[in-house]
Amino acid sequence: MKPPVAAGNKAGGLDPSIPRFKCQECHRALVVVGVDAFADKLPTQAASGMHVSSIQGSIMGASRMDNSYVVLSKQNRSHGHGIPPRPPSAAAPHVEPNQPTRAIEGSYIVLPPAAASIYKTSTSEGGGVQLPPPSMNSNSPLPGNSFHSNVTVLTRAFEIATSQTQVEQPMCLDCMRLLSDKMDKEIEDVNTDIKAYEACLQQLEQKSYNILSDASFQKEKQKIEDEEEKLKAAIEEAEKQYSEISSEMKNLEIKSKEFEELEERYWHEFNSFQFQLTSHQEERDTVLAKIEVSNVHLELLKRTNVLNDAFYISHDGVIGTINNFRLGRLPNVQVEWDEINAAWGQAALLLHTMAQYFAPKFQYQIKIHPMGSYPRVTDINNNTYELFGPVNLFWSTRFDKAMTWFLTCLQDFAEFAISLDKENNVPPDKSLKLPYKIDGDKVGSHTIFLSFNKLENWTKALKYTLCNLKWVLFWFIGNTSFAPPSGSLCAATSSKR
Repeated sequence: MKPPVAAGNKAGGLDPSIPRFKCQECHRALVVVGVDAFADKLPTQAASGMHVSSIQGSIMGASRMDNSYVVLSKQNRSHGHGIPPRPPSAAAPHVEPNQPTRAIEGSYIVLPPAAASIYKTSTSEGGGVQLPPPSMNSNSPLPGNSFHSNVTVLTRAFEIATSQTQVEQPMCLDCMRLLSDKMDKEIEDVNTDIKAYEACLQQLEQKSYNILSDASFQKEKQKIEDEEEKLKAAIEEAEKQYSEISSEMKNLEIKSKEFEELEERYWHEFNSFQFQLTSHQEERDTVLAKIEVSNVHLELLKRTNVLNDAFYISHDGVIGTINNFRLGRLPNVQVEWDEINAAWGQAALLLHTMAQYFAPKFQYQIKIHPMGSYPRVTDINNNTYELFGPVNLFWSTRFDKAMTWFLTCLQDFAEFAISLDKENNVPPDKSLKLPYKIDGDKVGSHTIFLSFNKLENWTKALKYTLCNLKWVLFWFIGNTSFAPPSGSLCAATSSKR
């Protein structure tokens, strides 16, 4: 409880020396009033009434008091300077909202018996609790000492009430009423519980119990003890099983962690293997795609003969060409001898390559020597003739013989091809047949001699010769899987250049 606080002269002209108390619930100030009257009557009377008022409070209507009071009864003032006790059965008067504004004389500070026992008791004055009278010293002002003594006693009373009731004192009437209602509700609940307990106790007392004999009691006791032993054994067994299960659980947890680590490692390895597998599959698909492309290219190469690409035979108007080299000339088309020599070199290389492929089966009596732009031909008597120019148009015997032996060699190879078709049972309509007949120095109806011959006829004879050579080449491609020697291919490449 907070000690009294001196109030200033702020409310209704009250003396600032009057001490204050606060309500411990709503914290409104409680002020002791009527000090002047108390001081005047103190010398002639044994006790003085005290009014404790609250200067702050809620207005409960025009006719209701604005302040809550704790007032000592008038009839108890003659008992001395102490605070007279109130019987425990007495209740605080209830203030109705419609009552007129007046002093409430029935409000008391009630001390519990345990708290009141610390003061002196006089049996001659009706057993009331009497506070020790203050010393009447003439040297000290009686009113002040008596007033402060009563305030001290009031403060002590509040402390004792607080310690006994476990409720902070002092309290205003409104807070006391709320506390009283709360305690009444608690008392009512306790009484209800007491009644319920009494009813249960009465019901138990009314029941009849079969009292067992000593033998039956010992028998039941022994039975319960046996059951207890069994339960203890079951408990021990359960604890043993629990220990075993706990140990097994620990082992299983360790194995579970190992399995989790193994699973994690497995998934890492699986992902790595999956990545490697995907990479391998992609590489395999790439290789298979390359193989497929290579197979297609290989099939194309199988169907393509190198001689067909290395020796392209065509024509430029009346003049026949081999690898774009013109073989022949006209009066109005002048072809250089270098180009004619290169064309003869390509034709000689082609015929020599096909003849060498079937050697020694093919009786290669007339030998052709491909030497680039300067080819030569050797007859059956080992006489060699130059198959290149320039030559004199009126006297070119050696050049004419070289061209004639070339035609003879081509004719021999064509006859050899026809004989192979007969051996392979090739139908006559699919066997080799030269488009232009070769007879000595003539191809078709034109001689291949240059001497004393017209340029137009000589050029046509050369064109027919290349045409026959192309037919022989087609037959060669269809009946062989030719892989030319590196020397022949190099020679063909150099001649083409």
